[in-house]
Amino acid sequence: MPEDVDHRALVRRGYDVLSERYRGDGDTPARHLAWAAELRARLPARARVLDAGCGNGIPVAADLSAHGHAVTGVDVSGVQVARARRLVPGARFVRADLTRTGFAAGSFDAVVCLYVLIHLPRQEQPEVLRRMCRWLRPGGWLLAVTGETDWTGTEQNWLGGPAPMWWSHPDAGTSRRWLAAAGFQVVAEEFVPEGAGGHRLFWARRPA
Repeated sequence: MPEDVDHRALVRRGYDVLSERYRGDGDTPARHLAWAAELRARLPARARVLDAGCGNGIPVAADLSAHGHAVTGVDVSGVQVARARRLVPGARFVRADLTRTGFAAGSFDAVVCLYVLIHLPRQEQPEVLRRMCRWLRPGGWLLAVTGETDWTGTEQNWLGGPAPMWWSHPDAGTSRRWLAAAGFQVVAEEFVPEGAGGHRLFWARRPA
């Protein structure tokens, strides 16, 4: 793919066009629900949570909102945000690019960032992590899924649909170093299998 391709626009269009193929209104992946439940066990009552790359709001924003937490969802796709507003009316959703938006320091008790960093230009990911750390209150949690291996590439006709998708991520060790450099303490991590490969799940915390 040519170097001058606007990868942000490519990712945005991919999720606009393929939103329903990626996740239907009733899809509730058990793995994501388990992560949401584990996060809830770590949060105070009525916590403030940022769902960074919220998609259609199912299931994480929906689960956290249903349990009384104040959820703000951010996604680059206008279609995904419109669906999230319909499916999770108790939360607040904003269409924005994570590399170009911001929140006040200490705004959130937790940031959820599932399969989102892998769609950002890798040279911008360390700064996004630094900003997420600032957005958290001291002691706040980050739940993030990153790449497992180093790879940048595009898949044409993603999910069998009429649009491509683009990813860029370092290996898990590099993501771990970036988290530490951003100010996080990595508390736990695990390999998340998917197809012939997989991703890396990190539980990290801004030190109190």
